[in-house]
Amino acid sequence: MPEGDTIFRSAVQLRRAIEGRAIDRADVWDRLRDSLLGGLAGRTITAVEARGKHLLMHLSQGGAIHSHMGMTGSWHLYPAGEPWQKPASYAALTLTFDGLQAVCFTPKTLEHLSSDALRRHPHLSGLGPDLLAGEFAMEEAVARLRGAEGTPLGVAVMNQRLVSGIGNVYKSEVLFLQKLDPFADVAAYSDDELRAVLAVARRHMLRNLDGRPRATRVGAGARLWVYHRSGGPCLKCEGPIAMQRQGEAGRSTYWCPACQPSRRSSDGSAGCPDPR
Repeated sequence: MPEGDTIFRSAVQLRRAIEGRAIDRADVWDRLRDSLLGGLAGRTITAVEARGKHLLMHLSQGGAIHSHMGMTGSWHLYPAGEPWQKPASYAALTLTFDGLQAVCFTPKTLEHLSSDALRRHPHLSGLGPDLLAGEFAMEEAVARLRGAEGTPLGVAVMNQRLVSGIGNVYKSEVLFLQKLDPFADVAAYSDDELRAVLAVARRHMLRNLDGRPRATRVGAGARLWVYHRSGGPCLKCEGPIAMQRQGEAGRSTYWCPACQPSRRSSDGSAGCPDPR
């Protein structure tokens, strides 16, 4: 699934290519979306922004095109007449500009929102602080995580209503780097530990905005410490990396049981240190 850094890079690329340009033609390939994407031709893209894992193309006369890429979605840019890299059957929307096309492939969400709908949108209006924002609201994010006590840390950090931008890769990698048990309750961790998780996630996400393959380690060998390395040796202690499904969505969590010792009590709950 695209994470916050991927969507941020997409927004930068789209901003450079289409911001300030008028849409000459809009073609909806998915007929189920016809009613959601009408009235785009003739509008100008006034701004492109990423909000966590959501991408917004703001329009002249108000409103925006809202997309969420889900597991497999992406925006592509093509000079006019250039063959697409994906089959046309995967396309949901094509925006044609003078000499350029922007194509949205297999999005989870794609809709044309009015200004009022944008303000009231249940997902956008409820997003937590964005890790890639110019001024990240650290204390608000920590407070939101603290309010999720009763939730495993590995689930909480991926809840976009608590903090926006972290996906499966960064969840596993950052909790490994911080030596934290992903299955222990948020209550098991101090505010300083939560701040450190967010700071390390933000640092790695910012570092990965250059378009190269996502990495959390440098040097020879694997680019990632634990993600997709189940059964392989830990690159720190050489013990086996484990994987377990977590949360209602059953998302995969990778961790090193030796480097990330359990903070769960014998009854499965977390111990609760003073959060301050």
